[in-house]
Amino acid sequence: MSEIREMDGPGGTPGEPGAPPPARRLGVMARLRNYFLTGLVVAAPIGLTVYIVSSFVDLIDRWFVPLIPAQFQPEHYLPFDIPGLGLVIALVLLTALGALTANFFGQAILNFAERLVQRMPIVRGIYSALKQIFETVLSQSAPSFRQVVLIEYPRKGIYSLGFITAPMRSEVADVGVGDLVGVFVPTTPNPTSGFLLYLPRDEVKVLDIAVEDGLKLIVSLGIVEVKRK
Repeated sequence: MSEIREMDGPGGTPGEPGAPPPARRLGVMARLRNYFLTGLVVAAPIGLTVYIVSSFVDLIDRWFVPLIPAQFQPEHYLPFDIPGLGLVIALVLLTALGALTANFFGQAILNFAERLVQRMPIVRGIYSALKQIFETVLSQSAPSFRQVVLIEYPRKGIYSLGFITAPMRSEVADVGVGDLVGVFVPTTPNPTSGFLLYLPRDEVKVLDIAVEDGLKLIVSLGIVEVKRK
């Protein structure tokens, strides 16, 4: 009876014990699926960006293009519309408004208008809050968010991602509750809404990641991987 000799080392031929399994080739459907997912990853961010930008431009056009007298609108002279014309008008008007309020005469008019608004019970609160928000967000010297943090919210043992806004100041800090810090906890995937919480500083765990990366985590539902600074 002849002997059957088995090779135990990795150098055996395919099919023998100890030999590495042959590389499995992807089927046609699997490759098509991978191509589709790759195309989706490439096209989706581009398509969504174009959609959001075009929607914003269309909104501004609907607001500002009607300000042009009908006889001067481009559609009376051209066979097509000019997208973004309203955005150009808005930029020009805002720049002109900024230049007007930068001098003494414009500042006097602005102060007079603000005094009128301050006499309106409900409107003055809305105006003051919105003005302070825009001044803070658009200020180049004061960042909106300072650090990314973890806090135990909405209960012990559950951690939420938040952003330090500023230490508590004014009369709120004088109630004797200790050193508190303001933390904005955004909702996912829309970080423009959320909750403003004031917590003791020692209960806030600062993360070593950039604010931009923290926002990416919120918007991507935690899928995007972020690195330390």
